[in-house]
Amino acid sequence: MTTWAEAEMGKFLLATYRLRILFRGVFLLLALATVGLALSVLQQEKQLSYNNYQSNFNKTRLQISATLRHPAGQLALLNPPADAKRASLRPLLLPYSAIDFDDQNKVQQAIAMSGCLVQYGNEGALCSGIGNNPWAGGFIYIAGNFNSSQLVSHKRGNESLTQAHRLKVSVSLRGQTYRWIAPFEEEIAPARQNQGVRGRWTGFNESEANRPNARPVKDFRGWAWQQAICNQADLDDKDTDCQKNTFFSLRLPIPVLQEALFEKKRPVWPPQDLDQMEVSIAVLPPDSDTALLDSKSTPTATPFSLKDLQDNLLPGETLRIRKRDAQDSKDSKDDLINLTGIVEQSDESWNIITRLIRRLPVDEYDVPLESRETISTPLANYEVLLKGDVRSVSKSLSVVASRVSWFVGAMLLALTLAWLLIEVSIIRRITLLTKRAVSLSKTMKGAGELEQFDVSDLRSPDELGVLASCLHDLLRRVKEDVERETIRTEQEKEMWHAVGHEIMSPLQSLMALHGTADNQSNRYISRMQQAIRVLYGSASPSEAFQSTVLQVSEIDITLFLKNVADNAPMVDIPDVVYQGPDEVIMVKADEYSLEDVVTHVLRNAQRYRKTDSSISIRLQDSETAVTITIHNDGPHIAEDLIDKIFEYGVSDQHDSGANGNRGQGLFVAKTYMAKMGGTINVQNVDQGVSFALTLQRGNP
Repeated sequence: MTTWAEAEMGKFLLATYRLRILFRGVFLLLALATVGLALSVLQQEKQLSYNNYQSNFNKTRLQISATLRHPAGQLALLNPPADAKRASLRPLLLPYSAIDFDDQNKVQQAIAMSGCLVQYGNEGALCSGIGNNPWAGGFIYIAGNFNSSQLVSHKRGNESLTQAHRLKVSVSLRGQTYRWIAPFEEEIAPARQNQGVRGRWTGFNESEANRPNARPVKDFRGWAWQQAICNQADLDDKDTDCQKNTFFSLRLPIPVLQEALFEKKRPVWPPQDLDQMEVSIAVLPPDSDTALLDSKSTPTATPFSLKDLQDNLLPGETLRIRKRDAQDSKDSKDDLINLTGIVEQSDESWNIITRLIRRLPVDEYDVPLESRETISTPLANYEVLLKGDVRSVSKSLSVVASRVSWFVGAMLLALTLAWLLIEVSIIRRITLLTKRAVSLSKTMKGAGELEQFDVSDLRSPDELGVLASCLHDLLRRVKEDVERETIRTEQEKEMWHAVGHEIMSPLQSLMALHGTADNQSNRYISRMQQAIRVLYGSASPSEAFQSTVLQVSEIDITLFLKNVADNAPMVDIPDVVYQGPDEVIMVKADEYSLEDVVTHVLRNAQRYRKTDSSISIRLQDSETAVTITIHNDGPHIAEDLIDKIFEYGVSDQHDSGANGNRGQGLFVAKTYMAKMGGTINVQNVDQGVSFALTLQRGNP
């Protein structure tokens, strides 16, 4: 027959293994759930990737087609790829037959739409091109803008060209170089409001420019339009430092190109050596060779190129562009451009992950997507072939899954470590603690004190139930410690009460000796009495300051600040200057508490200001509030302290406690300002630190 002791032992053994079985089952389920969740998410991501790929492919096709049909795309199709090593400006074949260089709006619209501008930072921009119609004449067009002061015009009859703004232009092609000097000649027109300067660029051959009676080049034409207003809004239009934007356009006659148009054979257009032509232009100010804009300088942005389409391609996609007459050729040399979407390195994915993704049951697309379109330009038609590879989606997903697998493995490892930790460090120790807690509980019950705390709802036949019984005893001891701490706090409070009483007695005697209103000591003794009343009977200075009640009334803040500035040297704060109005301004404040606030801020400014510098007190008022700004010339407050200096006990001095600076002055200032309905803030300024105190205005 089973005895009572054996039954109790059986329950104890069952309780010992119950939590172990529970924890092991929970951790096994968590591991299976983690693996299942990872596979489910991976399957959904694969399905979504395949579903979205075709939609993204169509978006890419439409985006590339729209880009190439735009004038900027047409410009890229019509011009051969530029040599990356060449920094000089070269003429581009424009998607227009010619440019109406005499009309500012038309020129600006043409170059903006074509996207041919080369940017040179803040110096300006340039566009050089030729028309796509050979019978428009052998001209090279240059347009752009630059910043300069008021354009200085060249006076006719003056042989020197350097006294005016001028262009220095050169074109090199087919072994020949043409050079021109083009001074600016202002056009006299009726004055209009907000009308800028307008004029011509008169071109001279560089070799004949300085000769007497030099004749301008007949077919060299150019215009300049300078704005009437300055680029800087804070400068006057007549200021010598005023920089204005100038837009200009040029038409350069190229005899070699013009002669080729009238040969017996049909002219080849665009010229086959177009990418070998070089254009150089520099904008020179009067009496200086330092260019305002130079095409030989390194550009900051270049026109759109077909290579830029690579950013639109998805991983694995290929883009081929070739002329229509070469579309059946398989030679890659006939391709105008051949681009491939960037694919992440294959070694970043695991083969086992790739094989797992392929086995996931989702719809697959084995046939790559393909799109063909024809883009028409004024000179030729181009075939655009875009191919997609659905397998790239699997590769990309495999790369992502390989990275995520580290997190899944880490989660499984964390679960395993957590199980081992609970099994070895917690369950085993709880078993030992249960045995010892039973013995301890019996000892505590003998004292007859367990009934003071009811833990019946927490008791159970397992280890935690035994620990709940022991918690009763621990909480009882905690209660005793709290009672002892309360007694100690009351004793400290009585000590503060006694100290305050002993200090108040001599202060009352001092008040009797210095009680007259004209005695300057009267104010400071009164402030000492108020400070003792705040701390009187309190156990903590911070609690005392927060619990004190101020006597808010209306005071003349102008007279108050003047007295503070005059009396500051008496408390060892010299060179305090009041800056503000002299009329009476009433504010709502407690006079003694406000003086404490200002004094604390002044002492802080005195501590950090530079030698022989003054502390200024400025007063500004509005209809509802008054702002007092106290500024000192000194080092800035550290960024990590500027939001904490008003907290109790915060100081940037490591030995502040030894020097009597306990970090309570600014805490007192903020507390008093809040009780008076005001605010206090601090900020770093250009020359030091400024504290801003805001108070409510009283009745006038």
